[in-house]
Amino acid sequence: MRFETLAIHDGQTPDPGTGSVTVPVFQSSTFEREDLYHHREFFYSRIGNPTRQALESSLALLENARFGLAFASGVAATMAALQVLRPGEHVVSGIDIYGGTYRIFEQLLRPWGISISYAEDESTESYEACIRPETRLLWIESPSNPLLGLSDIRALSAMARQKGILTAVDNTFASPYFQLPLELGADIVVHSTTKYLGGHSDVIGGAVVMNDAALHKTIKNYQAAAGAIPGPWDCWLVMRGIKTLKIRMKEHEVNAMHLARLLEAHPAVERVSYPGLPSHPHHDLAKRQMTGFGGMLTFALKGGLPAVETLLGGLKLFTLADSLGGVESLVASPSKMTLGALSAEERRKRGCSDNLVRMSAGLEHALDLEADLLQALAAITK
Repeated sequence: MRFETLAIHDGQTPDPGTGSVTVPVFQSSTFEREDLYHHREFFYSRIGNPTRQALESSLALLENARFGLAFASGVAATMAALQVLRPGEHVVSGIDIYGGTYRIFEQLLRPWGISISYAEDESTESYEACIRPETRLLWIESPSNPLLGLSDIRALSAMARQKGILTAVDNTFASPYFQLPLELGADIVVHSTTKYLGGHSDVIGGAVVMNDAALHKTIKNYQAAAGAIPGPWDCWLVMRGIKTLKIRMKEHEVNAMHLARLLEAHPAVERVSYPGLPSHPHHDLAKRQMTGFGGMLTFALKGGLPAVETLLGGLKLFTLADSLGGVESLVASPSKMTLGALSAEERRKRGCSDNLVRMSAGLEHALDLEADLLQALAAITK
């Protein structure tokens, strides 16, 4: 079946007991056992819940995966995926990554005796230069956050497999509609379902999907033991979002492309990073490994931080907020918000300058967003 049919039907079949076409919210912490020595499929909701199982099935199907696991947040999902690591092992990560992932690497993994190296750029050669005998995992964000850089997932996965190294891809920015990393050779895919999969800025969640049974067992055991699971209502909200993922992603992309072209031609803008623009250094790679360019863009203003402050203060339809992927358009200053906890030197290494603005294009009318953006930019050029 095709993507939009899977998103609506598979994993979300009518309830056999009532015929409800929407998966029920099984708001129960525990389930009756058959007797002292036997229990049904579900017996305690930390271990398994029917609503969560429906979401996990749907997540796996969207990524063309065998297994899906749901978590209480995107960072909980990241932490679960990293349970494939043991003390003494090594991770090679892209340098432009979500700040929460960087905190996990530096504040949690290093004290456990796991070392991390950051590739200088998105190229396969840059990752390969960091590999050591003890390297266990490549961690890739593509498109990356916040600079929208792309890595060649197929090439990196093939290189890693030859060396006995696992590859994990954070697919949050692209969503399963625009990119399928497992089909490109990755071993693990991670999502913040808070973002495009949920899509309405009303739920926090995460997901890990994979094909390998041994990886699934390791990560599922962690899910049950650590308990960072989403409640059934949160699972239901993500499933509701998934049903409209295709139509939302297509409209996010239309608006993002419109705004990217507008910004690229504006005199107040130094540069725009959007994979759909021919000027993007990885535009050809985006056309090869993605089926669309997504709803995220980043741009740099010529006036530095004062220009950013003027722009953010003047926008009316774009909400200043830390998240992304919702139906409403959001805007953020990476250096002051998403990567604000990093030192100035660390931000410099990552190319995160004070004049950067990250924008999540929502589903408003493109011309209304254009008018709002132009009036705010006009204040910079006065």
